[in-house]
Amino acid sequence: MTARQDAEAEVDQEVDVVVLGLGAGGEYAARKLAEAGLEVVGVERDLVGGECPFWGCTPSKLLIHTAHQGKPWSRAAERIREANHDWTDDHHAGPLLEAGVRVVRGHGRLDGLRRVSVTGSAGTETYAARLGVLLDTGTAPAVPDIPGLAATPYWTNRDVMRQSEPPASLVVIGAGPIGAELAQAFARFGTRVTMLEVQDRMLCPEEPEACEVVSRALRDDGVEIRTGVQVAGVRHDDDGFEVEVDGDRMRAERLLVATGRRMNLPDVGLETVGLDPEAQQIETDERMRAGDGLWAVGDITGRGAYTHLSIYQAQVAVRDLLGEDGPWADYRAVSHVTFTDPEVGSVGLTEEQARDRGLRVAVGHADIPRSSRGWINEAEGIVKVVADADRDVLVGATVVAPYGGEVVALLTAAVHAEIPIATLRGMHYAYPTFHRAVAAALADL
Repeated sequence: MTARQDAEAEVDQEVDVVVLGLGAGGEYAARKLAEAGLEVVGVERDLVGGECPFWGCTPSKLLIHTAHQGKPWSRAAERIREANHDWTDDHHAGPLLEAGVRVVRGHGRLDGLRRVSVTGSAGTETYAARLGVLLDTGTAPAVPDIPGLAATPYWTNRDVMRQSEPPASLVVIGAGPIGAELAQAFARFGTRVTMLEVQDRMLCPEEPEACEVVSRALRDDGVEIRTGVQVAGVRHDDDGFEVEVDGDRMRAERLLVATGRRMNLPDVGLETVGLDPEAQQIETDERMRAGDGLWAVGDITGRGAYTHLSIYQAQVAVRDLLGEDGPWADYRAVSHVTFTDPEVGSVGLTEEQARDRGLRVAVGHADIPRSSRGWINEAEGIVKVVADADRDVLVGATVVAPYGGEVVALLTAAVHAEIPIATLRGMHYAYPTFHRAVAAALADL
């Protein structure tokens, strides 16, 4: 038997595409490719749909909304269970099956060029992909190496979403978007919250002005924020958690670790296709190609851990796999939102990032309280726009305001389409609205 025949004998099934990881991007790609007539296998070891619908975007925003509305925790818990069907994924897997995708449950890993092996309850099967493999293995909560932490029943965002009631007190390690959102929500449910951050401000690397507004809002809600600190140790006993911080010891009923995300890349078999198994992310080109017969989308590409970006990248990869024309991936106007109250909507480059790229930067500011709608609503917030003065276009913007994530959509279009600032200044801005503050920020450039 030749080497080629031996390799073929080891393959249980040959298909057109194997999608390894069925998070938001993988789920979208698998369905679209199957609807286009391709034979597709989708591999998932956890729940089809990934982090967002079960432990991330949807349940966290339900929790935040309920807290902001002053309703009880039980209402949030009820709506979370309703939204994700008690953590079952039939409503995600079902449409894939209807489209013709074969959903395989188990741990998948690359097993050479255009090959994936899946180990599940029935053993190990190997699939060969005629066109290639699309990776979307996502991320998991990152847990810092703090002495004693691993031996305690700490929470991550996943644990929070399954709770039936809030704790009396909570320490949050990490003041990024997840930590900030959940800290404020818990505080509004009546929990005494302390948030710890190693950086000198929360929500890095957002604009400093945005961090200041959100910090004031959380402190007004009763959250104690300690930045520039080091957690030296954690222990747990029958009375709860003890956290050692810069020589101080604080106690709380519960501990939430919200220190970011780690890539699900170990044990994916990157070395079998010539990639570095220790890589922190997967490098891709504008077509989402990561190698010969290999595409990657989502968090693992390092472009941002956002559901909308994963689906955007999946759309690009699907076009390439189907032999269609672009448009190909463009990251100039990646937007994201932190759902605190007020919200932080951002797009493109911060002022610091723009200066680091050597641009001749112009910056404009506007205060939401000085706008008509801001004054009416007694709202706090800012608008900051960052321009490339040589090209007379915006390269970034931040809106901190009620519905800041909606307001930033206008600025996202401006950055993406490179609309001349003169054109933006000549537009109509409805009165009285929060987005009217954009005009004031443009006037300040």
